[in-house]
Amino acid sequence: MHTITLRFLAHSHSPRAGGRVPGGKVLDWVDEAGAACAGAWAHGDCVVAFLGNVHFLRPVHPGELVEVRAHLAFTGETSMGLAIEVYTGAVGAELHAVLHCAAVYVALDPDGAPRAVDRFSPETPGDMALAQRVQAQIAAAQAAQ
Repeated sequence: MHTITLRFLAHSHSPRAGGRVPGGKVLDWVDEAGAACAGAWAHGDCVVAFLGNVHFLRPVHPGELVEVRAHLAFTGETSMGLAIEVYTGAVGAELHAVLHCAAVYVALDPDGAPRAVDRFSPETPGDMALAQRVQAQIAAAQAAQ
């Protein structure tokens, strides 16, 4: 499985009531990890085409350690499906799930047009289950539109 993990301390220039990091900032982190994971697989620029089934499970507070994990789940001709998760906690303590979602990124050529990506074939039972879960989440979101 191809995975990228970003780790950093949370900070916010405009924390919400209760000292929480805004949800939009958390989504920025999701996009950064997703773009890094997809870009590494595609060996170039990628853009997010879909971000769905975003579930916030708990707030993020400034000063917490943040871990954002982006996992390549499957590939299409020009696209990559990813599972992205965010975890936070005190430095040195156990991390807790904050958010999970599915995303699709598209590889771009120098002119900004979609271009082909290398095929990823899930091999382990865990990889296959992840691919099925992400594909099901994307299909459900598309059906709801």
